[in-house]
Amino acid sequence: MAKEWGYADHNGPDHWHEFYPIAKGDNQSPIELHTKDINHDPSLKAWTASYDPGSAKTILNNGRTCRVVFDDTYDRSMLRGGPLTAPYRLRQFHLHWGSSDDHGSEHTVDGVKYAAELHLVHWNPKYNTYGGALKQPDGIAVVGVFLKIGREKGEFQLFLDALDKIKTKGKEAPFTNFDPSCLFPTCRDYWTYRGSFTTPPCEECIVWLLLKEPITVSSDQVAKLRSLFSSAENEPPVPLVRNWRPPQPLKGRVVRASFK
Repeated sequence: MAKEWGYADHNGPDHWHEFYPIAKGDNQSPIELHTKDINHDPSLKAWTASYDPGSAKTILNNGRTCRVVFDDTYDRSMLRGGPLTAPYRLRQFHLHWGSSDDHGSEHTVDGVKYAAELHLVHWNPKYNTYGGALKQPDGIAVVGVFLKIGREKGEFQLFLDALDKIKTKGKEAPFTNFDPSCLFPTCRDYWTYRGSFTTPPCEECIVWLLLKEPITVSSDQVAKLRSLFSSAENEPPVPLVRNWRPPQPLKGRVVRASFK
């Protein structure tokens, strides 16, 4: 097993390539979005998500983020349209955040950093297994949603309330009857590009759909994310206060917009 990667100085993003060389590849994520350089592509369609709330299974703290896992054994919770050529199955969602409200998102838009970023990870069942999809350039589709600070969001609180059960690394709890499309903004406009996972092994298999419009949550709600620990129950407590990867070089990739 490779050295435990993380977000500290000794094992953080600057070191990931030592154990996962693709982390220095040509299609890495996240990126900085410069909207003046992004063109509208009229061929990009609208996207739709049809999620079955009953497919939500568990919530877990893996020491690096909190993740909600879904049943992906059949076409139950699906993402369709947009830049995708096939329907993709929802597998999990997780978040990235920072040590204070003025940063925490992984992608940035014209220099703006949001307080957090939500990633909904889907895979293309034409590759039969999730592991198989990881080896394909269009194997995975991730919808990214920015979180900005403002008024509290009730739907987000349903998720946050479950964090008390998974305070420390390795904890897992049932988390059922949740439709994550309640966390989408009203506007479905998006940017899309080819990229990678933002955590090791940083596989370059992702079609990104980054939603232009952020959702609004309260400062207290983001603070709840920082109340998690990256340490296990029997270890000295280490708060999980930051888990974002900085932007990576674009290296000639094209970002397209679904809107004018």
